[in-house]
Amino acid sequence: MAASVFLTVNGCRHAITAAGNTPLLAILRNDLGLNGPKYGCGLGACGACTVLMDGKAARSCVVSLNAAAKCKNIVTLEGLSPDGSDPVQKAVVAAQAAQCGYCLNGMVMTLRAFLDANPHPDEDELKAALRYNLCRCGTHVEIMRAARIAAGLEKEDSGK
Repeated sequence: MAASVFLTVNGCRHAITAAGNTPLLAILRNDLGLNGPKYGCGLGACGACTVLMDGKAARSCVVSLNAAAKCKNIVTLEGLSPDGSDPVQKAVVAAQAAQCGYCLNGMVMTLRAFLDANPHPDEDELKAALRYNLCRCGTHVEIMRAARIAAGLEKEDSGK
């Protein structure tokens, strides 16, 4: 049964009419045209669909429309920093951490939420924060370098 709810996504309020159990990911991609969150596993295991819900990382493939409607603010990669000036986004560029790019949405959004909660982590904490985000093409070394740069543990020009 279709429900009408309001979602605030990237600072804009949207009226959505869909079944209450519709995954948030489907709403974001199909109804709102936001392509940052990716469909990966559909089970909340890979992290490609990660968004921020009230500042916390959430797997949008397993969050229902009804649950999302209770959230005050949803932020996707597109809303994080449209001009790419977010420190996490800049660190990904500096570390050349994109290979196929499929996992990057989840990596960036998870890291952003983590650094907002813990602005001065050590490397073990960074690894733990990203441990459930999967990268299938093997760019983990560059992603961890980007995480260290974003956390201030490594300088951009220090090499690999």
